[in-house]
Amino acid sequence: MAPPRPLDAARPSPGFMAGAAVVAAGAVAAVAVHRAAQEAERRHPPVGRFIEVDGVRLHYAEWGEGEPVVLINGNGTMVQDWALSGLVGLAAQQYRVIAIDRPGYGYSARPRDRVWTARTQAALLAQAIVQLGLRRPLVVGHSWGALVAVALGLDHPHAARGLVLLSGYYYPTARADVWFFSPPAVPVLGDLMRHTIAPPLTRLLAPKIMRKVFEPRPVPTRFSERFPLDLALRPISIKASAEDSALMVPSAASLQGRYGELSLPAAVLVGAQDGIITPERQSGRLAGELPERDIEVLQGLGHMIHYDAQHEIVAAIGRVMARAGASAPVGMVAAREERRLHTL
Repeated sequence: MAPPRPLDAARPSPGFMAGAAVVAAGAVAAVAVHRAAQEAERRHPPVGRFIEVDGVRLHYAEWGEGEPVVLINGNGTMVQDWALSGLVGLAAQQYRVIAIDRPGYGYSARPRDRVWTARTQAALLAQAIVQLGLRRPLVVGHSWGALVAVALGLDHPHAARGLVLLSGYYYPTARADVWFFSPPAVPVLGDLMRHTIAPPLTRLLAPKIMRKVFEPRPVPTRFSERFPLDLALRPISIKASAEDSALMVPSAASLQGRYGELSLPAAVLVGAQDGIITPERQSGRLAGELPERDIEVLQGLGHMIHYDAQHEIVAAIGRVMARAGASAPVGMVAAREERRLHTL
């Protein structure tokens, strides 16, 4: 008969205990992240309306009357960013302004049934423009949204009248931030990250990121106090931001050989001190490939030019509309010349 096992042999091993502790901590973190996302949506309900396009629920908001202008947000932002910047308020005095949350941002869905490249997002937004009954709007894109706007202009020129491209990334380059921000997009591991450590970690990094995108200007008080950061920290938004980071270089690479085909009139605007993209390598190079070299380099501004150059952007909208055959609002020609800056 075998002797009885020592009591110590029945105890869980240290490795098992450590693993159990990690699982328990992850479960607690997941519950906290889920509750934080619910609280964010309670505090910041949708500001606009919804439309379903090709199986995707998109959130949009609109202001003003007149010729339509569609705004496409960059990475990590949403409809509220356009409103807080002051651009919506100024543009809506002359145009009908429609801001659409790109898939996964704000209150727009981001299904897993497709790879959300710039061209995929452009195709979805082209359909949204048709369903909203917009007759060839002028499309304004900021940052990642500028790449989507260019893709829309190339693949769906019938859907837009012209483009105004702000602080865009158009040509593939080696970027360390792609590697840093992409892990939450990795299957399985990314799911775990988005529902546990990614939201609190991103919250810790948010002040530094904000300072970087607004440099050399300080972060505007209206942004730091009123931008719904909690919405941007939900797992769905972190997924969208991570996927866009991972797909940014491939998306630019897939389009860079086609910019000379762009038939729509376009204006390019960029901050001279943009620390996120290199103005000459990106916006300057793109402007050189367009039929009309319409580019403004805004001195003293960084990546978030829509917070300080609203008049220049609205003037660019007027220029592009005029070239596309739409009549510019009264006083627009004088205003745009008064505010026009030096070009590259």
